Amino acid sequence: MATRPRVRFLHRHQPVLASLPRGSNRIGKQRRAFGDPVAYLQPNLRFEPVPFPVPPGDLGMSLNSVAPGVAQAVQQAGVQVFHMVGDTGGVNGVAVQEAVGKEMEVQIQNPGVQGSPAFFYHLGDVIYYNGLSIDYQTQFYEPYQYYPANIFAIPGNHDGDTVAQAGDPVDKEPSLTGFHTNFCAAKAQPVSAYRNSMTEPYVYWRFDTPLVTIIGLYSNVEGSLDAQTGGPQEKWLTAQLKAAPANKCLLVAVHHTPYSLDEVHGGSPNVLQSMDNAIASSGRIPDAIFAGHVHNYQRFSRKIGQRIIPYIVAGAGGYATSIRSMHQLQTNNGRQIQVPFQTTHPDLQLEKYNTTDPGFLKVTVTANDFTSDYYTVPFDTPPTGNPFDSVTVSWK
Repeated sequence: MATRPRVRFLHRHQPVLASLPRGSNRIGKQRRAFGDPVAYLQPNLRFEPVPFPVPPGDLGMSLNSVAPGVAQAVQQAGVQVFHMVGDTGGVNGVAVQEAVGKEMEVQIQNPGVQGSPAFFYHLGDVIYYNGLSIDYQTQFYEPYQYYPANIFAIPGNHDGDTVAQAGDPVDKEPSLTGFHTNFCAAKAQPVSAYRNSMTEPYVYWRFDTPLVTIIGLYSNVEGSLDAQTGGPQEKWLTAQLKAAPANKCLLVAVHHTPYSLDEVHGGSPNVLQSMDNAIASSGRIPDAIFAGHVHNYQRFSRKIGQRIIPYIVAGAGGYATSIRSMHQLQTNNGRQIQVPFQTTHPDLQLEKYNTTDPGFLKVTVTANDFTSDYYTVPFDTPPTGNPFDSVTVSWK
């Protein structure tokens, strides 16, 4: 059993709007201070409850139940490799999404010394803008028609949103209908010419594999696990962290990133708070946190107790179709952030970032450590095939 770490979290976020007098005017949005990786907390105006009841059981699914041959090969090799990235939905055109997918396919066909990726774990925003079932064929199944492995996912804000944007048809489906049909089917069904539906137990769920446990969360439309802190998903996360096997690498995936130094979004304070609560209550620290939502790549290192934990943002999977549509980082009087960069949080440092190129992660887990490699797929030049960034952590 994992021992409870001595953890003192260095920040708690208070609602900045709580002190506004009733009826006061709000003009614009307050910018974060330079170097602050967390957005200012504000009332969650767009929380959309999941319309599907939580099924009985522990919301776990094993790789062995979906692909027993793959699970056996991982067990025998003692190494597990898989892809991760989010924000892929090609509503603005699928050329970038397809280019990223092709490079992922190449890695499966030419695995090299580290082994072949066993699956793709999607970090949310599969479909833009509001998760309509009708959009899955053009934004998901066709772009990945040649990807020769299973694709798992957690939903992002656009997968759960029901508000039509940018000329979308009026959304007459309950929140997450498309995601639930395509990823949470009770039984695998042919949903396209290329893939059957996936049978994940729920929109937040646990993935059990021979070498790694992945806890996948749903951060809703505006970036909260629950309608209020301490809700059912936070309690579920706490229980999952507490029960996770100590002899496996433990990863957490969520769409809204806890930290980001981009100009537009910033990290989600509600997600960060719920995660910190769960870590403190369970006594188990994940070996890494993966997220999307922000359309670029960022890798932070955070000190929790005596450990250094990577917090990785990988949200440039294809939705952003130009450098201009990538999310840029904050600047200080026009000066770009230079890494390593100490944020305003004493426990958090930005180690590497890329705001110019789409890309994806290849994660490699062994019995002792894991490596996260980020590969770029530039807009105008051929990919090099070499990782832009790499970090290895001894999870044991």
